Amino acid sequence: MSFRRTPRSRRGVAAVSMAALLALTVAACGGDSGGEAKEPAASSQPADGDKASSGEDTAAGENVDRSVKLAEMEGQNDLVLVINEVKRDSGGFVTVQGEITNGGDQGRNSAGWAGTESAVVAANPNSVAGATLVDKAGKKRYYVLRDTDARCLCTTGILPLQPGKSTAVFMQFPAPPNTTTDVDFTLPTFATASLKISG
Repeated sequence: MSFRRTPRSRRGVAAVSMAALLALTVAACGGDSGGEAKEPAASSQPADGDKASSGEDTAAGENVDRSVKLAEMEGQNDLVLVINEVKRDSGGFVTVQGEITNGGDQGRNSAGWAGTESAVVAANPNSVAGATLVDKAGKKRYYVLRDTDARCLCTTGILPLQPGKSTAVFMQFPAPPNTTTDVDFTLPTFATASLKISG
C-alpha cells in the first residue's frame, strides 16, 4: 500500500518540525544557577511602522495600551523609555513592550541599545537587543531571545529619533519560573526599572 503526500501533510510536518525546534530553543535559553544565563535565541522584528522604523512589519505596539505606564526610565541625551506592558505568554516567553521618546532638541540614534556583544550588534543594527531581565530572587539574568544567526526577537532597524518623536519597541525573553513575578529590566544607556510580570 502506498501513501501520497499532499501539500497539507507537508505543511503539517513542517509545522511540527518548527514547533520542535522552538521548544528546543526555549529549553536552551534559561539561565544557570551561576547567576548569569547563557545567551538565548530568537528572530528579529523592527519598530512600529508609523513612527521611527525600517518600514517592515512588526509586532511592536500591537494591542498595547499606551496610557498604561508601568515604568518610566530616563536615558542619555533626553531620551525616555516608558514600559507599557510586561506579559508572560503561553509558550514560555515574557514580552516587554514600551515606547522611547526623544524629549530633547536634537535628533538621537539607538547607539548602544544593542549591547556590546559584537555578533549580536552586527546581526541587529539599530535595535534593542542589549536589553536584559534579572530575576534577583532566582539569581538569573535573561537575555533577549535570538536565533542561531544571532538575530534577536526584538525591535530592529530603529531610525534616528527626531525631537519630540517616539518609537514603539518590544523585546521577548525566556520566561522566569511562574513563581517569579518581579524582575529588573535594563536597556543600555537607560536607568534600570523594577517591573511586575502579568499573565
